[in-house]
Amino acid sequence: MKTELKNYLQDLRFGETQSHQHITVIPLHAAPDGAPPYVALADAMASKTLTVTEVSEGGSVPELLVSNDSDQPVLIIDGEELIGAKQNRILNTSILLKKRSRTVVPVSCTESGRWAYSSAEFAMSDSVLEHKIRSRKSRSVSASLSLCSTPQSDQGEVWAGIHALHAKANFSSPTNAMHDLFKAKAERLDQCLKAFPSTEGQVGLLVLINGRVAGFDVVSRPEVYGRLHERLVRSYVLDALLDEPPAARPPSDARTVALAFLASLEVSKEEVFPSVGYGRDYRYHTADLTGSALVHEGQLIHAAFLSLDATDPRSEQSHLSSLHRRRHFREG
Repeated sequence: MKTELKNYLQDLRFGETQSHQHITVIPLHAAPDGAPPYVALADAMASKTLTVTEVSEGGSVPELLVSNDSDQPVLIIDGEELIGAKQNRILNTSILLKKRSRTVVPVSCTESGRWAYSSAEFAMSDSVLEHKIRSRKSRSVSASLSLCSTPQSDQGEVWAGIHALHAKANFSSPTNAMHDLFKAKAERLDQCLKAFPSTEGQVGLLVLINGRVAGFDVVSRPEVYGRLHERLVRSYVLDALLDEPPAARPPSDARTVALAFLASLEVSKEEVFPSVGYGRDYRYHTADLTGSALVHEGQLIHAAFLSLDATDPRSEQSHLSSLHRRRHFREG
């Protein structure tokens, strides 16, 4: 594991544990480390200094055009959702957009039943891709980078995950949009937001569901994390809220479980790839987890490590076989 990331993880401090039903959140804090300045996507879009559009009038499902007209880099994190234009999309990997730039970014669709304009530009969603689907998407992007040097997701797998989540929730959306399910469950999600408030100086969160680590996200600047906190909480808790809470309470040794999870990351396989923005994209995986870290000027910008669903019937080998077939088709 890259030294900067290893040292950063070792220096993380846990805040006071927060619990709601069978979900536990541990706020993460870190000492100031001189991270380069940048702003959150939400702030850049609110100030009208950043716009997101289709790459052309006809559009392209796996790509969007981001225009940053400010003198500040802008962070878009893996899984962050944009809604509107021809169909809703999520980012395939975290990107630190260059200032005064036009960037074509890799995305996946989260609305399989629409391919028609609802607006000229995209707007911010209040959601990040649900964490189990996000973990599988992250795995597929890492495999695509390793095999083809492109941050491409398995789009069919993303759609299948959203459809399965809708079925689990006994929910129907006219366009099979992930965003619609988050809206439908807003009341229960808001209860979790009250149970898991952001704390001063927080830079991330680690989430346990039924005593098992679901994953964690960290961002180097607290003010940027603050703009992401509620969307990340929704991402981690949505699927868990669709389950009946178990009779037993979460284990009292949540911190011990969390520390063991962080320690286990050091043995994960590491690969590094260029980013379409500033910095480099580090990818990690083991049989049980997938992760990524964006590093710029020797400083961690964003990292996310997600546990892979033990009930996922799709093996890594079958996914790699699919990638080989797609590459053979393109090259043939």
